[in-house]
Amino acid sequence: MKKALLFINGDSPKTIPDLSGYDLIACTDGAFHYLKKLKFPLDKLDLISGDFDSHKIEEEIIRQAQAHQFEIIETPDQNKTDFHKALEIIIEKSFENIDVYGGSGGEQDHFLGNLSVAFVFKDKANLRFFDQYSSYYFIPKKFTISDVKGKMISLMPFPIAKNIETKGLKWPLYKEDLILGERIGTRNIAENKEVVIKYKKGDLLIFVGN
Repeated sequence: MKKALLFINGDSPKTIPDLSGYDLIACTDGAFHYLKKLKFPLDKLDLISGDFDSHKIEEEIIRQAQAHQFEIIETPDQNKTDFHKALEIIIEKSFENIDVYGGSGGEQDHFLGNLSVAFVFKDKANLRFFDQYSSYYFIPKKFTISDVKGKMISLMPFPIAKNIETKGLKWPLYKEDLILGERIGTRNIAENKEVVIKYKKGDLLIFVGN
């Protein structure tokens, strides 16, 4: 199944992730600037999208696109974030698995906005965010994750997840509910190599420590 990598304008990764295994690599215009600082190999980039400050595409980006042959897609719609518009483009290209860097950090309204966008697309694509602390993503009603023994596992309802059962966590849940503002499931620990999570209703966001 085809897999895409997307960089958006939050905190940049400390190093360039492994680019092998990705069929498409994209970034928003805001993320393009930190990719340059990381000395990202621009010949690996397939497209850059964004509103480009709603005025004009920077001359430098045009020069780089011509030199490295990546596509520039202007998305001036101010009713959607650059992240939202980039996902629309990638999903339209028939990608269902999308890894995202730069989704957290910076201004916290952006981080919450990115989670809201991910919620909108959770049934259209498998989105996974990565930052220096963890990976995080929405999980289906029956979910198994492997190779996590000793890692921090947090479960965050969005805003409610009901009748949750877990296996492999230090503090398991037995048909219990998590509700934002009442009870959440942060800072648990995986005691087994494999963790199994099931729930009946609502939506659940998992954070897996690095």
